[in-house]
Amino acid sequence: MHYIDSITGATYPLAQPRWRGDSGGHVNLGAAPGLKRGEIDSSDNSLWRYRKALLVDAGDAVTMGEGWTPLVRAAWDGVAVHFKLDFMMPTGSFKDRGMTVMVSYLKSRGIAEVLEDSSGNAGASLSAYCARAGMRCRILVPETASYPKIAQIAACGADVLTIKGSRQDVADAALAMSRELFYASHNWQPFFTEGTKTLAYELWEQLGFRAPDSVVMPVGYGANVLGCDRGFSELLRNGEIKRMPRLYGVQAANCAPYFAAFRAGVEHFVPVAVSATVAEGVASSRPTRMREVLVPVRASGGEIIAVTEDEIVRALAALARMGFYVEPTSAVAAAGLSQLLARGVIGSGETTVLVLTGSGLKASEKIGELLKLGARSE
Repeated sequence: MHYIDSITGATYPLAQPRWRGDSGGHVNLGAAPGLKRGEIDSSDNSLWRYRKALLVDAGDAVTMGEGWTPLVRAAWDGVAVHFKLDFMMPTGSFKDRGMTVMVSYLKSRGIAEVLEDSSGNAGASLSAYCARAGMRCRILVPETASYPKIAQIAACGADVLTIKGSRQDVADAALAMSRELFYASHNWQPFFTEGTKTLAYELWEQLGFRAPDSVVMPVGYGANVLGCDRGFSELLRNGEIKRMPRLYGVQAANCAPYFAAFRAGVEHFVPVAVSATVAEGVASSRPTRMREVLVPVRASGGEIIAVTEDEIVRALAALARMGFYVEPTSAVAAAGLSQLLARGVIGSGETTVLVLTGSGLKASEKIGELLKLGARSE
C-alpha cells in the first residue's frame, strides 16, 4: 500500500506519514483489499470490528468505542427511511470515525504533535483522540465557531486559536503553520477517509449484508462521500454487494462549491458566491478533493444538491420533533432528502439511508434561536 500524489501520480510509502505530495497537491490512498463478512470481528462493538479492512494495525488503535451507531427506521415526508445516528459518537459527531484511524496511524508512526483547522467537530474529535493517545495538538477555529465546540476542544487539552475571517481563512492559516507542525487535517490526510469508509461497512452489515439504494449525507469537504465510495467499492470488489448505492451530497445553498461544479458538469472548483449559513459544519468554500467527491457521486447515479436556510431550519425542527436532536449541519441532509422525495428521484419502495452527523448538544443556543424555543411559565 502507498500514498498517491493527486497531481503527478507519484507514490510514497505509508511508513512515512505525509499529508501532501512533493507536488504540493493532496495525497490519496491506493486501493485496499477490504474484507469479507466472515472476517468481521463480531465481538467488537465498534468500527474496529472491521479491523481486517483497515490499513492500521488494530494493536495500535486509539479508540473510545466509536462506530456501530444505531440505524433507526422511521418516516420522513411519509416515506420509510433509515436514519444513521452518527451523532451518537464519543465526541458527538461522525468525525470520530476518521479520527480513531488517523490518530492511530500517526501515533504508530511516531508523530507526537499535530495541527488541524476545523469549524468545530473535527477539532473536538482530534483533541479527544490526541488526549487518549498522549499527543499534543493545536486547533485553529473560526472566531464564529460555537462556544460549546471551542470549550470541548480546549477541555481535552488542545491549544485552541481563533482566526478572523471565513472558514477558508482558517484553513489558509493552518497551511501557513504546517511548516512548524504535522498538519493532521481531516481534509488532507487520507487516513481520515480510511476511517469514514466504515460507514459503508456498518450500513452493509446492519441492512443484512446488502447495500442501500441511496445514501443521503451533508457535504462540506466530503469525508462521508469519500468514505462511502471507498468502503462500498471494497465490498463490490470482494463480491459482498452487487452494486454501488447512489450517493447524494447536500450543501447549504449559501456555501455550495460542489453543487456549483456538479451543475456546471465539471470536476474542478468554479467560482461561487459564499455567504453565512447556519450549517457551520459544511461552510467550506474551497474543498480539497473536488474530483474525488464529484466523480463517485456522478458514477453512482447520485447528485449534489443545495438547500436554503429556511429549508434547513424546517428540517431541523422536524427532526427534533421525531426525537433526533441534531445540529443544523445534519438537518442539511434531511432538507435535501425532502427535495429528492418531492422530485421523485428517491422512491418510497427503496432502501434509503439518511446520515445524521452531529449532535444538537453542540449548538443548543443556536438551535434555540432558530426554532424560537423557550420555557413556558405558569
